[in-house]
This record gives sequence, C-alpha cells and structure tokens, in this order.
Amino acid sequence: MPVEFWAARLERPLTDRETETMTAMLPPQRRERLLRQKEPEKRREPLCAYLMLRLALWQRHGLRELPEIAVSGRGKPWFPDYPDIHFSLSHTAGAVLVGLSDQALGVDIERIRPVGQRTMVRLAHVTTEAEFFESWVRREARSKRSGDGIGAMMRSETPLQYGEYYYELETFPGYAAGAATRSTDRPGEVRRYSLDEML
Repeated sequence: MPVEFWAARLERPLTDRETETMTAMLPPQRRERLLRQKEPEKRREPLCAYLMLRLALWQRHGLRELPEIAVSGRGKPWFPDYPDIHFSLSHTAGAVLVGLSDQALGVDIERIRPVGQRTMVRLAHVTTEAEFFESWVRREARSKRSGDGIGAMMRSETPLQYGEYYYELETFPGYAAGAATRSTDRPGEVRRYSLDEML
C-alpha cells in the first residue's frame, strides 16, 4: 500500500467555535494534553494536525472518528485498535502535514525562517536557511519513523540505512517537508488543503 500524505495551509486564526468543535473531536488523552498549552493561540496547529489526521483516516479507511492513540515505550504514537494503520503528523507555524501507511513512517514540515549562521554550520554543516530546514526535516522524519526521538535528531546526520527511504515533499512555498519510510512505493502527490477546505 503506498504512503499517502495530506497537508493544510493555515491562513487565519481559528474562531472560538471552531476551536471548541475541534477540541471535542480529540481522544480524551490528546484533548487533556492540548488544553495544558497555556497560550490558546498555540493550539491552532496541533488541533489542525489532528483534524487533518481524522480527514485522512476517513478518506483512506472510512473511519469516522479519531481512534484512541497510545504511545509506545519509545514515544511513538499508534492506534491500539488499528495496529496496521501507521501514521505520522507534524505541524509548524501556518501548516500541518499527515502521512498514512501500512508500515512505520515519519513526516516533518517546517516553515523556513531565519537561523543564525553559526547554528546552521554547527547543526547541519550548511550555509542557507533552505538547506538547514531540509536537513532538519530529513532528520526529524527519520527519527519519527524509527522512534529514536529528538536525541538521535540532534546528532550528525547518518546515511540512510539499508531499506530506509527518504522523500522530499512538495507542500507550500516557504516550507520544507519530507517523509521517511521503509516502503519501496514512491509516494504520490501531497493532497493540499486550505484551512476552510479542511473544516
């Protein structure tokens, strides 16, 4: 089964009613985690990522509700009631990305923004913001797929291992995005939505 992707560009703030409705759709543990976020304006991206995951599950598997989400011992989220459905989600300022597959995968999206020259050289051995975020996204997607966490991401990037594939994804101008998988099926186009199309 090919890896599929859904992305949304968030062009405006959520209304109070949209926030309430979307929060109510979350499984209880995710809702509690989100409500611990002290700054309500920082809830938009994670809320929209879960809404996009719900839309993806409906389109691909016909699931009407977001299933319970558990976290493995290594911190990787999964669906206990649907262990054959693997997912990964990511959000950054103004955009979200979701991937679905029949095997472990990791996705990441980052808005390209200013980064100090020393930071770029120290963390990624590059000299432009675009190259820095391409490297960052690649490392984060790979660590999400493997479940190795942020520690692995901060080390120097290692070459792809046997049977590991990485794909850069076209989402929106000004963003870097990618996916790591063990699937030999090349991913198709990313399904792109605006916030209003997603709601």
